Amino acid sequence: MGTQNRRSCTVWTLDESIEKRRLSLQNELNTYKTIGERRRLGQFATPTLLAREIVSFGIKHMDTPSDIRFFDPAFGTGAFYSALLEEAKADNITKATAVEIDPTFANVASDLWADYGVNIINADFTKITPDDSYNLIICNPPYVRHHLIDAGRKEEIRRKTEQISGASLSGLAGLYCHFLLQSISWMAEGAVAGWLMPSEFMDVNYGRAVKNFLLTHVELFQIHRFSPRDVQFDDALVSSAIVWFRKKKPANQSVTFTYGGSLDSPQISKVISVESLKRENKWSRFPCLAQRSNNNAFVPKLKDYFEVKRGIATGGNNFFIMDEARILELGLPFEFFRPVLPSARYVKESEIKADEFGNPILSQRLFLLDCRLDEHEIRERYPQLWSYLESGQDSVAKGYLCKTRKYWYFQEQREAPIIVCTYMGRQSDENSSAFRFILNNSKATVTNSYLALYPRKLLSDIIARKPSLKRTIWEMLNGMTPDRLHDEGRVYGGGLQKIEPKELLNVDVPFLESFSVLE
Repeated sequence: MGTQNRRSCTVWTLDESIEKRRLSLQNELNTYKTIGERRRLGQFATPTLLAREIVSFGIKHMDTPSDIRFFDPAFGTGAFYSALLEEAKADNITKATAVEIDPTFANVASDLWADYGVNIINADFTKITPDDSYNLIICNPPYVRHHLIDAGRKEEIRRKTEQISGASLSGLAGLYCHFLLQSISWMAEGAVAGWLMPSEFMDVNYGRAVKNFLLTHVELFQIHRFSPRDVQFDDALVSSAIVWFRKKKPANQSVTFTYGGSLDSPQISKVISVESLKRENKWSRFPCLAQRSNNNAFVPKLKDYFEVKRGIATGGNNFFIMDEARILELGLPFEFFRPVLPSARYVKESEIKADEFGNPILSQRLFLLDCRLDEHEIRERYPQLWSYLESGQDSVAKGYLCKTRKYWYFQEQREAPIIVCTYMGRQSDENSSAFRFILNNSKATVTNSYLALYPRKLLSDIIARKPSLKRTIWEMLNGMTPDRLHDEGRVYGGGLQKIEPKELLNVDVPFLESFSVLE
């Protein structure tokens, strides 16, 4: 490709009224489609000012800004193309191509941009082959979660992604990961690509293949992460990042990570070595935190002292969990109920105390239906319980989780944890933690709104001999600096933070090392 493709007879400039019309049409389309319909296609429009900032940055990093061959595989109504016409010199745009899967959006965009030199292809990007090569790719790929993709189609997409990029993605990967990896076949050598996408790929397991590709197959030169409190999309609660790379053999030994502010004027900027990135599982720690030391010194982690399990997923909380009044009203045998803590948002206490029976002393006392008898025995011996179970046969019993069990009403057997952690929350201020450790002195189990901590055998034996240590350990966990937990967790738009069991297990807890020598 070269300047022979330049359409010198046509100069495209952006009429301000066109951008106003685009925004108006975008709003109409957003209103026309339900949020559920748009989520199935991952349709979350890029704000105008952000689009211009991204395009401007991309042009500055091109080797040939006087010969722009532009490509957008998820065009929508054309926010990035509009920005390109605003930010680039008109006669520097020699070719522009875009793909849009939604025929409604494609038709609207084709009419809107008919006189502005962009070829819009109405197709599924993951099903088509390149028509040419391009040197500037800017895209806000569809944010479609894996469970919204048909299993057969998902496997087709996965195979094509691996064929093109060499990267084998997990079935849990969102569609945006496939878009990024498949786009490499549309890029000319030395082309610049900027991807506005969820920052979750930086931390989750399915993102490892994407990160490996960025470090070994292309030249990754910058990742900008927005402050999680600055949600880029009003209708998608995600924390966003912009990933910048060139299609060329990686030669750089470091990558610039920026955070907050703008691409050109970030609040924080730090250069991270490629070797550190290869070792680090959680890229979201950069640039706010330092690179981890590459020494072999042992640092105790929570997994050395505790097992961490997600709380019970009942398959239907409204059916299986009830208070004492409801149990009595239905005449159900209390012997088949065990105490369970209310959802974390209803538990303000930092310590759960218990009555003489081991039930938690809380304003809201709840119990989990936990019967291990087979249907025949329940029908014969407990007619009222059988009647209640029958009432859920056509609803709860057909749910995904319940129908996989030997008997649909069986619950996972889980002991009461001595400490539980709220796995999702927000910081009230910069000195507070988004997560709470709660001391559980009761016999209550927990649902999946908590993570349950169970001491490993050595620590369990120590606590059995000296029960007061349970409180000491709990106080130590709550005394951790917020960053220690947030460093291992993940963050979403609006400042929502979340930590999974494996992430909590990986938290450094040097203060617990002394307990290992008490044996």
